[in-house]
Amino acid sequence: MRRGGLLASGAAALLAGCGAPPKVAVAPPPPPPVVVIPPRPQPPLGASPTMVIPARLADGSRATVNSGISAAQALWNLRSAYNVAALNCTGDQGAPILAGYTEFQKKYARTLTATNKALDKEYRARFGAKAIREREAYQTQVYNFFALPPVVPSLCRAALELTGALQAVPAAQLESFAAASGLAGAEAPFRAFFDSYEQYQSDLAAWESQYGASFAAAEEAPRS
Repeated sequence: MRRGGLLASGAAALLAGCGAPPKVAVAPPPPPPVVVIPPRPQPPLGASPTMVIPARLADGSRATVNSGISAAQALWNLRSAYNVAALNCTGDQGAPILAGYTEFQKKYARTLTATNKALDKEYRARFGAKAIREREAYQTQVYNFFALPPVVPSLCRAALELTGALQAVPAAQLESFAAASGLAGAEAPFRAFFDSYEQYQSDLAAWESQYGASFAAAEEAPRS
């Protein structure tokens, strides 16, 4: 009887040992990595995010109001750029630019008058009875181009350089100076700005592709 009891106790112990294993605690999965969203790219110099900049031509240059023009038109456009600077540049830069532009008008008066007449002739040959209207419309585009607000401070610096450079330019060479380097110098700040804006557009497209959805989701999430 005692032996039977021992056997029964042993069997019970064996059965107990063959039961379900003890539960092992499983660590929860780690949280997803936090996505750090860098700031959204912004337009250079506080420009509008919807600005349309001049397109590039096949040679990589940009199609601006100064592209493909005659030497006479180049001089007149340089005059327009100088005029915009004289009207808009202030502070320490303003006085020498205004004085330089005034001297420019006096020193090159005959050359500028001849250039103006040459342009009238060009427009009559191209547009006939519409010559005056076409020239005025184009000239408005030129002034608007050089008066682009974000770039005016840089235009002022270019106008200071122009003021100095004109000291060595005789009247007979003014038109060739404008066509060769003068107008390009006035336009250089604008081309640099357009390049910066193009880079902004590229950076913004990359940012939208990588972070746009996450940024939108974060913006739509309820605030606690």
